[in-house]
Amino acid sequence: MASHRRPKQPSRARVSVLTAAAATAVALSAQTGAHAAPAKPSKDEVKVQVDALFNEQEQAAERFNGAKERTDQLRKQADQLQDQVARGQEQMTALQGGLAAVAAQEYRDGGVDPSVALMLSSDPENYLTKASSVDQVNQTQAQSLKTLQDQQRRLDQQKIEAAETLAELDRNTKVLNDAKAEVQKKLAEAQKLLNQLSAADRNAVLGDRASRGGERIDVGNLPPASGYAGAAVSAAMGKQGKPYVWGATGPNSFDCSGLVVWAYAQAGVSLPRTSQDQASVGTNIGKDWANAQPGDLVIYHPDAHHVAIYIGNGLVVHAPHTGDVVKVMKVDAMPIKTIRRV
Repeated sequence: MASHRRPKQPSRARVSVLTAAAATAVALSAQTGAHAAPAKPSKDEVKVQVDALFNEQEQAAERFNGAKERTDQLRKQADQLQDQVARGQEQMTALQGGLAAVAAQEYRDGGVDPSVALMLSSDPENYLTKASSVDQVNQTQAQSLKTLQDQQRRLDQQKIEAAETLAELDRNTKVLNDAKAEVQKKLAEAQKLLNQLSAADRNAVLGDRASRGGERIDVGNLPPASGYAGAAVSAAMGKQGKPYVWGATGPNSFDCSGLVVWAYAQAGVSLPRTSQDQASVGTNIGKDWANAQPGDLVIYHPDAHHVAIYIGNGLVVHAPHTGDVVKVMKVDAMPIKTIRRV
């Protein structure tokens, strides 16, 4: 009769070892998956993200330009008000000294006249009313105190205006610093993306962006432009090849609105600092560039964060973006918001 042996069962120790080994393998597999390097984005993916970041950077740069312009205005205004307060205080001191001298002289002559004492009292605001009621004031003394009172009111108002201006300056400085930080953040994010590409792909992405709207452009036979518009066009065209630098207004680097400000300044025309403010100067020509004349400002994008100068033949000159230079592009290379004739 054949005997049937029962299969030998693995020992508890062996089971424990196998179980631990399996758990370790699973854990290592999971850990390897969790720490696996993410796939690098493709050149096209980086290009899309970099384009978006540079657009956001340009928007932040225009906010910075506006905040800087306002900050400069407020700082100048605060300095002027503080100078006025200082001069007003000197005048107050002189007027008070003159009245005090009158009182001292009268004291030496045998006593202070009641009218002078009243002028130097702690409540000069009610002096004229009280003095006239008791007939204690002559015309000269009344005029002296009135001058003192008027000066005190002006001084108090100047102090209030100076304090309000300084407070607004503090608030605007924060806006300025926030916009600057936003610009730097967007540029850093774009650079981080670009650094993930090979040198060839990185140059291709930047080259594609730099050449947008500017392929094979012939700037010969441009229509003539006269007056300050012609002078502005000539000045801007003379800066082709100068680098884009956010916040710059020339003469060796520019951002988009900075180039417009600088070019028109060479023609003796002062324009607002930002593309958003430039979008409301002069006469509205609409959106159809067929109606544009050399020197017109072409404002781009719904939020007006880019601007160029029309030079004729369907072309504009502009400072495009970080990594590029002042150049000519087709007028309709970007969505036009409005065209303005200065």
